[in-house]
Amino acid sequence: MKRLLIVAGIAVAVAGISGTALADSIKGRIGITGRLGFIVPAESDFDDRKLETDVGFIGGGGVIYGITDNVAAEIEVTHTEFGSNRVSGGDEGDFEVVNISLGGHYRFLLPQSKFVPYAGGGLDVLLSDYTRPSGTKAHVDTGVGVHINGGVDYFVTRQLVLNAEVKGVIAPEVDMSAEGRSGNFDPSGVASTVGVRFFFN
Repeated sequence: MKRLLIVAGIAVAVAGISGTALADSIKGRIGITGRLGFIVPAESDFDDRKLETDVGFIGGGGVIYGITDNVAAEIEVTHTEFGSNRVSGGDEGDFEVVNISLGGHYRFLLPQSKFVPYAGGGLDVLLSDYTRPSGTKAHVDTGVGVHINGGVDYFVTRQLVLNAEVKGVIAPEVDMSAEGRSGNFDPSGVASTVGVRFFFN
């Protein structure tokens, strides 16, 4: 339900924007993106206890390059923070994930439209930290996963673009250990973000 509300809110926000600019091809153009939003992380376990995770904040940015009229490549780095609890309700500490994402997407250019929807995927390197309630830092292995994403760009001007995106990351669990105990961290999750792109050319 939380995931549905986040996606619906983004769709309404983008649909409510008005202007006169038309969508443009980004072939041969370089831009930077900044984005903020929410993430629904997967559950993990520690010391044979199931860890329920909270909805967290995600933010970051990257570089986009238009290879053709319809194909673009992206490199992005995002940072995520979220808390965790035992099923019984006790605090189980906080997680942080830095996602180094390499990917591409296909852009659907619509005639006489300010909006350009897109869909894509790619590879993710996931650098994670886990802080126990005592303040002890756990050792968490680096994870590697894949993502699928979809979104829409709204061209305010040829250079300035507003963006809304949903991105799902799928990755295998990695080992973590602290205070003589161990567990498994699942870096998977679904994020909904809004952002701004600026193209230099």
